[in-house]
Amino acid sequence: MNLWREILLVVLAYLSGSVPFGYILTLRYAGKNILVLGSGNTGSTNVRRIAGKRIALLTQTCDMLKGLLPVSLVYILMVYNLCYFEKYFIYLIALATIIGHDFSVFLRFKGGKGVNTTLGASLLIAPYSVLISVIIYLVIKWRTKFVSPGSIGLAISLPISELIIHGTSLLFYYLLLVSCLIIFMHIPNIQRIIGGNENR
Repeated sequence: MNLWREILLVVLAYLSGSVPFGYILTLRYAGKNILVLGSGNTGSTNVRRIAGKRIALLTQTCDMLKGLLPVSLVYILMVYNLCYFEKYFIYLIALATIIGHDFSVFLRFKGGKGVNTTLGASLLIAPYSVLISVIIYLVIKWRTKFVSPGSIGLAISLPISELIIHGTSLLFYYLLLVSCLIIFMHIPNIQRIIGGNENR
C-alpha cells in the first residue's frame, strides 16, 4: 500500500510541475504561442521577451510555487509523522516537479529550463544553498547583463555550497543531479554564448 501511495504522490508531483504557466499566461494575456516564439521554452525569461515583465514575474512565481507546494506537502507529512517515507522520498518529489516543468506532458514533453521550479522545490530542503545560489545568480546577471550565465552559475553553486556547508549527503547528490539537469537544459545557451550571439 505504501508503494502505491508513493507512486501516486510522485505522479502528482510530476503533474504539478507539468502545468505550463508560461504557456498559459502568455496565451491568455498576450494571445501568443510561446512555444514558437523566442527561445521556444516556457520559462519566465522567454515570457518576458514575448509578454512583458508583469507576466514574466507572474510566471516566475507560479513556477516556483508548483515546485514548492508538493515538497511542502511531503515535508509536513514527514515532520509531523503523519506518513512514513524514506529519507530520499522528498528529493524524489522535488525532482519529479522539476522534470515535469522541463518535460511537460501537457506540451508533448516540452517546457522550460527548470531554474525557478528547482528553486521552489529546493527551498525547504536546502534553504542556505538556495539563498547562496540566488545571490550568485544576481551577481553574475548584474555583471554580464545576461540571464543564462547567471542561471548556469546558480546551478553550479547549488551542490558546491551544500558540499561546503554540510558535506556529502543525499541532499548533496540531489542538488548535484538538478544542477546537471539545469546545465543540460542550457546547452543551447552555452553554444550561443560561445558563438557570441546569446539573447538577453
